[in-house]
Parts: sequence; C-alpha cells; structure tokens
Amino acid sequence: MLTKCTKQAVMAGLLVMALLIGAVGAHAFLLGKYEKVKAANGAITLSAAKLDDGKARFYKFEDGGKEIAFFAVKAPDGSIRTAFDACDVCYHSKKGYEQQGDKMNCKNCNQKFAINRLGPSASGGCNPGYLPHQLSGGAIVVKVSDLNGGARYF
Repeated sequence: MLTKCTKQAVMAGLLVMALLIGAVGAHAFLLGKYEKVKAANGAITLSAAKLDDGKARFYKFEDGGKEIAFFAVKAPDGSIRTAFDACDVCYHSKKGYEQQGDKMNCKNCNQKFAINRLGPSASGGCNPGYLPHQLSGGAIVVKVSDLNGGARYF
C-alpha cells in the first residue's frame, strides 16, 4: 500500500513529466512556424496560391548571419499583405504575431490588427512592420533590400 507521501511524490513526478512533454511540444511547434526561404537575383519569390486559404504563412530569410522573419497573408478583401513578424514597440520580445481570424495578434501585448489594414499607412506603434512586395503572375516577390530594411527588428 502506498503512503500519502509516496502518492504525492508519484503525482508530482507525473505533473513534471506532463509539463516537460508540453514544453517540448510547444518548442517544436514554434520551430515549425517558419519556412526558410532563399533569395535568387536579389529577391524572394513566394507562391500566392499558398495563401488562398486565408491563413498567414511565416517565413525566415537569413542574410549575413541574421534571420529576418516575415509573413504573407491573403486579406478578406482578396489582397495580399506582407509584413515583418515584428513591430516598432514589441520587437525586443521576439514573440511576433499569430493570426486570429481576420486579424493579426501581437503575441507580446495582445493588440489585434485587421489584415485588410496592414500596409504602408499602418506603420509604427505595434502594427506589424510594413514589408513591401510586388505581385508577378502567381508569385509574391519580396526584394532582399526591403527585407534588410527590417533587420533591426531581429
């Protein structure tokens, strides 16, 4: 028969194990958030079709030893929006954004930003840092020089 002390030790051990498993799973999930991309001819080319489901896709570009994170998402109005996975205010936390329906949510301060409104006129503060792009056929083209313009966030 187990004593009260032994039962508590077993329960504490199970709790610690569950927490460790959860932490490892969460860490693996976070590592899987980004797709690594490479440049060709001074630009990154992404498939616009990947965004047809309305879900934000997160990318990392490495340049000179620095990883620059950004996302692309198709807004409810059908436009494509690209932004750095950081902002002027919360970038030090390195938490970035997550999508919640038709909004992007800052994972540090919990402010939400309508995807339709992301762009050059929605910059500063906690807005996702604007990242210019061009559409070329079925491709989203992001210049490396524009990515490097947001390197200070990372």
